Amino acid sequence: MQAEIVFKYFPNLTDIQKDQFRKLEFLYKDWNTKINVVSRKDIDELYLRHVLHSLGIAKIYPFEEGSKILDVGTGGGFPGIPLAILFPNSSFTLIDAIGK
Repeated sequence: MQAEIVFKYFPNLTDIQKDQFRKLEFLYKDWNTKINVVSRKDIDELYLRHVLHSLGIAKIYPFEEGSKILDVGTGGGFPGIPLAILFPNSSFTLIDAIGK
């Protein structure tokens, strides 16, 4: 499963977080058929090109518990959704003009 690459770089994830990351593939592939959330050429590399890339900031800036983060121009939910999974005790608001 592609989600394993996330677990390699973030080995301290809870079982709940691992389950949430695993579910992203189905959700994005399903929604991508309806509204093209992610480039069709990138969907098979979802974890490498989008999820892991979104989590890169966490390696240098771990959000403190209770942080409030605004993701302006989130597009298909990146980086906000993966970061919200990684930091469940922070509050994320995602905004995008297109409304995806």
